[in-house]
Amino acid sequence: MLTTAALVLGAYLLGSVSSAIIVCRIMGLPDPRTQGSNNPGATNVLRIGGSKARPAAAVTLAGDMLKGVLPMLGAHALGAAPLALALVGIAAFVGHLFPVFFGFRGGKGVATALGVQFGLYWPIGAVTAAVWLFVAKVLRISSLSALVSMALAPVVVWLIWPEPALIGMQLVLTGLLFLRHRSNIRKLLRGEEGRIGAAAEEGPRAES
Repeated sequence: MLTTAALVLGAYLLGSVSSAIIVCRIMGLPDPRTQGSNNPGATNVLRIGGSKARPAAAVTLAGDMLKGVLPMLGAHALGAAPLALALVGIAAFVGHLFPVFFGFRGGKGVATALGVQFGLYWPIGAVTAAVWLFVAKVLRISSLSALVSMALAPVVVWLIWPEPALIGMQLVLTGLLFLRHRSNIRKLLRGEEGRIGAAAEEGPRAES
């Protein structure tokens, strides 16, 4: 129990390290919480980063994914049971959404959720990423790609690792991610959501 508690706490604290805010501070970019979509995620960093946009967004994306991967790998290394793995994954994700170090104002969770999936078992992450890429290629709407891939993720977990605790973890991640994408869902329903490659002023897309 103590080991599980330590893993969960460590996962939440690591998830609370906002890659977007730190990268923007180091690279002299505006605070992503006050510019663009006001979301501390890789997409908004790309939107506001100017000449430094691509490298800044790439580092942010990698950092957000690692916040999900590393706690899961640590839990695996300590022989954590499925329930402990599930709690660690949820803690890392919640840390990203509600970071204690940054006033509980976090991102929308796509990259961190994907990191949790890769850290849990890489085929789960690979299938989810493939769904995202397929939908993005066909429809060119990033938020819709994220929503579709995460909506199918519980089924992916059920097919690849049918452990109730892990399916439950993914259901929690998917539910929270949909809640964080409420504004994107409203834009999708109105046909106003921005497309991949379109100008930034067309509106915010899915954030990490």
